[in-house]
Order: sequence, then C-alpha cells, then structure tokens
Amino acid sequence: MDALQILANVLEIVVLAYLGFASIYVFVFAFAGLFKPRQRESIIQKQRKFAVLIPGYKEDNVIVEVARRALEQSYSEELFDVVVIADSFQDLTLQKLRKLPIKLVEVSFEKSTKSKALNKAMEVIGDHYHVALILDADNIMEFDFIERINEAFNKGYKVVQGHRIAKNTNTSFAILDAISEEINNHIFRKGHRVLGLSSALIGSGMAFDYHFFKSTMAKVNAVGGFDKELELKLLRDRNQIEYLHDALVLDEKVQKTEVFANQRKRWLSAQFIYFKRFVWEGTKELVTKGNLDFTDKVYQMISPPRILLLGLVFCFTTAYTAMDVFFPKGWLIVPSYLWHLTAALTILAFIMAIPKKFYRRSTFTAIWTLPKAFLVMFLSLFKLKGANKKFIHTQHGTVNT
Repeated sequence: MDALQILANVLEIVVLAYLGFASIYVFVFAFAGLFKPRQRESIIQKQRKFAVLIPGYKEDNVIVEVARRALEQSYSEELFDVVVIADSFQDLTLQKLRKLPIKLVEVSFEKSTKSKALNKAMEVIGDHYHVALILDADNIMEFDFIERINEAFNKGYKVVQGHRIAKNTNTSFAILDAISEEINNHIFRKGHRVLGLSSALIGSGMAFDYHFFKSTMAKVNAVGGFDKELELKLLRDRNQIEYLHDALVLDEKVQKTEVFANQRKRWLSAQFIYFKRFVWEGTKELVTKGNLDFTDKVYQMISPPRILLLGLVFCFTTAYTAMDVFFPKGWLIVPSYLWHLTAALTILAFIMAIPKKFYRRSTFTAIWTLPKAFLVMFLSLFKLKGANKKFIHTQHGTVNT
C-alpha cells in the first residue's frame, strides 16, 4: 500500500509540474503579447518577384474563388504569379482555373502530401522568383498582404508569418476555432516576437526566401505537419521567423465536430512525432550552443494544446478542491491552492490573448461547446497511431460562410 501511495504521489507531482509549467508558459507569453515587438529598420528598398503557391487536394468548392481573389493585390501584378497546385480536382474546376491568369500545376501522387505538392510545383515553375508565399486552398489575402510581406523582407528577414484570421464564425465550433487561432497568434507569434524569440509557423499565410525554401523543402518529407518539421529545421539553423500582425489572411474555420476531430488528431500526431525526433537535439543545442529559440520550439511539440490545457486544469482543480472538502486528511500531497494558482494563470492568459472583438454574446454561447471540444481532443490522444502515416484531408467550403 505504501509503494502504491508513493507512486500516486509521484504521479501527482509530475502532472502538476507538466500542466503548471504550461500555464506559466502561456501566461508569460500572453502578457508579453500585450506589448508591441521591436521593429527593425529597412536595410534595402526592393520589389521582389513572388510565387504565391496554393496547393489543394479535392478543393473544388473553394479553389476558383480563392485563385481569383489571390490576383487582387496592391502589389504590382507583374511581380507575382498565382500558382495553383491541383491534386485530384474535377475536370470542370480545372477548366475554370485555366481561364484565369494564373499558373496551373496538375499533380498526382500515390500518397498525397502538401510537401510533395510544393516541391513538384517549384520544380515546374523554375527559379526566377525571390519569395515563395504559401497559402491554403481556402485562404484569401487582404489587399495589401504581399506588399507588407515584401516590406518585411526589406528589413532582412528570410522567413515571415502573416496573421491568419477567421473567414467565418457561423457555428459554435467555428467561433471556438477562430478564438483558438487568435490565442495562438497572441502567445506563439506576437508574444514570442516581443520577447525576441521566433514566431511559430501556421502552415499557410507564410513567406520564405524562394531559393532558401526550395532547398530546405527538398529535405522535408512530412505526411502531415510539414510546417512543424520546417520550423524546427529553420530554428535549429538559427533562422529567425518574423510575425506580421497587420498582414492579414482569411482562413476557413472548422464548422463540424468530425472535421475538428480529424484536424486535431493530425496536429497532435505531428507534435508527438517531432518531439520524439528532436528532443535530444534540442537539449544539446541549448546546453552547447545556447539555442533557446530551437529548444523553445521543441518544448511546444510536447506542450498541451490550449483546449486540453484548460480542460485538464479545470478537472484537476475541481477534483483537488472536492478532496479538500470531503477528505481533508486524504493521501494527496499536492495542496489544492497550487491547482487554484495554475487555473488562475491559465484563465488570465486566455483573457489577455482573446481579442476584444470576441467578447460578445455569440462567444458566450459557443463556450458551452468547450466541454465537447475538450472531450474530442482528449479522445484523439488515444487514436494517434498511424495518423502521421496517412494524409488526413480537411474539406473546405462544405457550409455557406
């Protein structure tokens, strides 16, 4: 019995340490995100040639409109090409795309992945570009997006992440997804840049020095989460990632439970895979070279997603409070006030990170969906086997937005 109690107490401490550190982490960067990051001065004035790469897999519902809108930029039309990478599109969709002033690259793979599509497109379109700008097949850039990205490159950056915001908030899940993305923008992008660390990449609305991206992507073979592998390799080699809070790109948010579950399962699987692959290298880089940027990114691969963090902290805080009330002389050794502190830090972090525009009635209605979202993500933890070995497609445009 004593050995069992010791084991339980050790488990208590481990769980508190894991979730407690995660709550401190998000609180620190959420607070930092309230301030403006230091800006570099421009070191050159240059108009670059952009390849706007839009890979899509069976995205017939949205791709034609996205391609049209991508052409509508304040940037000189001679200085950017819209390149649609069409994987498994319908013939009618391809006919419509061929009528637009874009470059259409048709691809077909036995096992489709975003990294394969991007690599094939760059092989086809050649090397006469300065910047590769990556969009998802549902993304719509604001009118000045490319212009703002070019300004960041004039300041010496080779990798830039734009600010991805919600295209739609038409369901409770879409509202939660939109808020989740804004929390991540605040903590992992803006907050990190304020403290001098690199922004996290999202997978779209991001731009790279073209030749740098092409050579780096040639070594990336990810089935899912290619952006995770890409940013880990970038930060390992000390390439800082800039974040542009005012460069906006609209992204369709998840509207249904099953899509939410598939998407989160893919993300969680990618995180665990890359943590296992890079954890020892990240530790070595920190100890021998002081590469905090890289080590911070490795930690993000094992840190709990925000909905899981909030849900687990709530569950443990409630459980420990109940134990104090009903079993004041129980065998638990972690005092409940530490869980109360953890919960307070987590909630304050989220309050600081959520934009003011979401403090409205529809958001409070959507909050009732949080337990369902937490349960879906929690159950996904037990269904990750093999998720990294197959392409999980998130379908867009299934509901009017």
